[in-house]
Amino acid sequence: MPIQKVGRRRDSLWKEWDGLAQKEGERKTVYAVGGDEYTGEWKDNMKHGKGVQVWKKSGSRYDGDWCEGKRHGFGMYSVFRDEQQMKEYSGGWKKDKRHGYGTRYYSPDEYYEGEWYANERCGWGRMYYKDGSVYEGEWFEDKRNGKGLLKLANGNRYEGSWKDDKKHGTGKFLYFDKGQVYTGYWIEGTAKNGSIEDFGRSEAPLFMIPECELQNSKQVLKQAVTDLESSTLS
Repeated sequence: MPIQKVGRRRDSLWKEWDGLAQKEGERKTVYAVGGDEYTGEWKDNMKHGKGVQVWKKSGSRYDGDWCEGKRHGFGMYSVFRDEQQMKEYSGGWKKDKRHGYGTRYYSPDEYYEGEWYANERCGWGRMYYKDGSVYEGEWFEDKRNGKGLLKLANGNRYEGSWKDDKKHGTGKFLYFDKGQVYTGYWIEGTAKNGSIEDFGRSEAPLFMIPECELQNSKQVLKQAVTDLESSTLS
């Protein structure tokens, strides 16, 4: 009996094209219509796993973890500024927002390192300001809220309560340059009720009181005698 050869059945052409278009696993760079590009892993046509996203218009770049099309896990986000790529944030992400522990760079000499929640500083963190001062303590809704310590560039510091980025509640301000400490209560950044005490005066700088003297003591004495005699006669 002769053997009859049966050709392999092919799927419809559109199914082949659709299969090739499906993004699954690791791929080379994929370009979007606007010129944005992504290089990395995919799952069910969504960015999932490790990958690098570059936004053409802004020049921003994200390199890190993805989950179901969103930045999720650990990653670094940088922006294109002053003709160079500059790191803006490195740390945890959740559903495309800064979340968990991370470091945010506001400028070359001003940055925050600590906890985040839904893109806002929340929890414990340390902020380095460009004027040389440092805040370490609690945050809520992207502002200093709770207990915290602010150390100024000259060494003076405030330890106490904060509300909406202002000193609020009980606290103390240590003036190391004067050897004094103020302990009391603040309302919206202003000290309202408290007391000042000396401490470590031997280490505080001395402020000399200038000598005071009359420019013409004889003339002053003569005028005083004249005024006295006039008052007596009257």
